[in-house]
Amino acid sequence: MEGIPIPRTVEEVFNDFKGRRAGLIKALTVDVEKFYQQCDPEKENLCLYGFPNETWEVNLPVEEVPPELPEPALGINFARDGMQEKDWLSLVAVHSDSWLLSVAFYFGARFGFGKNERKRLFQMINDVPTVFEVVTGAVKQVKDQAASQNNSSKSKSSGRMQSRQPDSEHKGFKISAPKDEEESGEEEDDDEQGAICGACGESYGADEFWICCDVCERWFHGKCVKITPAKAEHIKQYKCPTCSNKRARV
Repeated sequence: MEGIPIPRTVEEVFNDFKGRRAGLIKALTVDVEKFYQQCDPEKENLCLYGFPNETWEVNLPVEEVPPELPEPALGINFARDGMQEKDWLSLVAVHSDSWLLSVAFYFGARFGFGKNERKRLFQMINDVPTVFEVVTGAVKQVKDQAASQNNSSKSKSSGRMQSRQPDSEHKGFKISAPKDEEESGEEEDDDEQGAICGACGESYGADEFWICCDVCERWFHGKCVKITPAKAEHIKQYKCPTCSNKRARV
């Protein structure tokens, strides 16, 4: 099966789920232009596949009946030109979430997961944002984002989160001088819990370089959008791959 060992434990199934999910999110965000072009409505029924190694592909459904694994939604390409792009991507994302769950619980049924194992698997899956939430930007943002969006000073140095000093003010992350250690700690915890990468859907991690899109206001790991701290210093206005591709097609 795709040259990858079949997952047999709850942890292995969840890791398989995370890998496939990461591939699908990449197709619908960072690689959206490539994905859009491959979904030609003139072609036959196409499906979007995510793989455990965090890659993706658009391809025809498997010919084997019944298939070895549950199949993704069929014919996603036919709806491409009949909808607004964001609505089409959201539709594909919803079907992708459904497919990810079906594959995960197919493995669970195949290898005899009991009630407690199924419950644990679902809880692990439910702790990460859905593909739909990441693609549409519906994931929880930090509580001070709305206030910081109205701040007129949006220099690119504020698009990075390596140094979380008390007197630093970041676009999307407004951190005021702490009144005391306890209050400061709570605020930092809220910031970190609310930060979700718009490309991979993973949460903020300490000592990671992040950058914020000046158009859609979503945060991204630098590594996910191929931006280094040195490169960010020379960018006056950063546009994520999704926003850049939208403007290119207008």
